[in-house]
Amino acid sequence: MHKLNTMAQKDLTQAKAAKKDEFYTQYQDIQNEVNAYLEYDPDVFRGKTILLPCDDPEWSNFTKFFAQNFQNFGLKKLISTSFAAESKQIKTWQPTLFETENPNFDADKSRTNGKIFVLDRDTNANGVIDIDDLQWQYLEGDGDFRSDEVKRLRDESDIIVTNPPFSLFREFMAWIVEAQKKFLIIGSINSVTYKEIFPLFKDNKIWAGTRFNKRVNGDNMTFMVPDSYPMTGTELYEKDGKKYISVAGTAWFTNIDHGRRHQPLQLMSMEDNIKFSKHKEVKGNGYPKYDNYDAIEVPFTDAIPSDYDGMMAVPISFLDKYCPEQFEILGVTQRNDDPYKLKKYSVEQYKNANDLNARGVIMVDGKPKSMYARILIRKKNNN
Repeated sequence: MHKLNTMAQKDLTQAKAAKKDEFYTQYQDIQNEVNAYLEYDPDVFRGKTILLPCDDPEWSNFTKFFAQNFQNFGLKKLISTSFAAESKQIKTWQPTLFETENPNFDADKSRTNGKIFVLDRDTNANGVIDIDDLQWQYLEGDGDFRSDEVKRLRDESDIIVTNPPFSLFREFMAWIVEAQKKFLIIGSINSVTYKEIFPLFKDNKIWAGTRFNKRVNGDNMTFMVPDSYPMTGTELYEKDGKKYISVAGTAWFTNIDHGRRHQPLQLMSMEDNIKFSKHKEVKGNGYPKYDNYDAIEVPFTDAIPSDYDGMMAVPISFLDKYCPEQFEILGVTQRNDDPYKLKKYSVEQYKNANDLNARGVIMVDGKPKSMYARILIRKKNNN
């Protein structure tokens, strides 16, 4: 291995359609998320091998973060892999100086092969295992996470952490589930409704991380992108000579426990919500019933009535506050990939859509009105 001495919703839909997946997560976002798991279990990473696939170690803050905290976390091994430039179909690409100035630089492999970075020992004998001990070499293939080469690395690891390509989120999640690995990854909150993803939420096999859809300060998640990033009509901006994009509807997904998911919601009764709710849709109006589900419409998570025992249809963002000891998840009123993609149903259509894949429908003035995608929940009886 060669030694590395130093390391230097509309938006999301467009990125997915264009397969422009070069979104680099900011260091602070990684640190804030990981800290929550350490607070719940200080030994969560101790003795573990962490794999950072779909990464670009020369740019990635994931690699930098875990390398710098290798000893603090008590890691056994850190592995980071990149995807070859040619496979990314990058037209204007140049290898970094760190790579070209290395005596083992291979111009052909630099374009066609991915790289693997490994940290597992004190290579410079300074008494500390850190980022200066990272070693790298070219992979045999292009670094695609679906390759047998990277699958072997997956099987060797204990925890997978990364920001996978938006366009391949379903495949990537299936790749993790197949190996039954712990993980912490970033994706679109809309992926919750996918037929491959929702059952995992329903069965408590995966759950929302500590930041779901919005940051703590209310801002969208922001990623660094290459200077040549071609997207238009997005929230692109420059700072300190670098280009960033603000992406709505992003979230951390995980199956690693954290304390926030066990904090029950503090809720008002249905009567108090109707009297005092800050939401005009609820105050003085109550909760309309669905026509094709035995459920009430709850348009805001903080408007969930504490004393209602039946089924409730709540926003997808509810998962950010979901406490499995307080509620059970029953279904979802629409998958993004279901056949009912109309904003409004005809009477015939909604009558034939009475299943857990169809949009919920409420009758308004004698006409069916389809609602936003909702998570169907019910309060648990813990008495």
